[in-house]
Amino acid sequence: MSDANALNKPPMLYIFSGLPGTGKTTLARALSQRLGAFYLRIDTIEQALRDLCAVNVQGEGYRLAYRLAADNLNLGFSVVADSCNPVDLTRREWQNVARAADAEFLDIEVVCNDTQEHRRRVECRTSDIEGLALPTWDAVASRECHPWSSPRLVVDTEGCSIDDALTRLLERIAEA
Repeated sequence: MSDANALNKPPMLYIFSGLPGTGKTTLARALSQRLGAFYLRIDTIEQALRDLCAVNVQGEGYRLAYRLAADNLNLGFSVVADSCNPVDLTRREWQNVARAADAEFLDIEVVCNDTQEHRRRVECRTSDIEGLALPTWDAVASRECHPWSSPRLVVDTEGCSIDDALTRLLERIAEA
């Protein structure tokens, strides 16, 4: 039985958004571990589609993730969804997944407001997913990102450890 069911609370969908290199995946994983929540990462799903099905991935990874999230929310498990979510459409679709499952949701945008630090992270990181080609700094800096039209919790990872970022995130979640 999930913690959500044990407390008679609806499950929660934590919708992580943010550009590559902001610390989004590291923070999403840490939150998932802390909460014992199901973890979904779009990069993993999309690379698996490329490797296993030879798919030229467009929106298939997101659509598959929505279904996996819905299955787990309907079972009463909270879900941490880790994806770039640069456009309003995907943000709304995640929210609709939660609503359809009678779950709560929280949009979390992870940013790194220090451009030099963000660039360093992008240029120095290595992929933990076999075969995944990481974007260059130019690709990250020029990525299309729609302005937010709904409330979200913004977490700036500039100059802080993952433990500090997680502590701040948990405090903000408790306030929300």
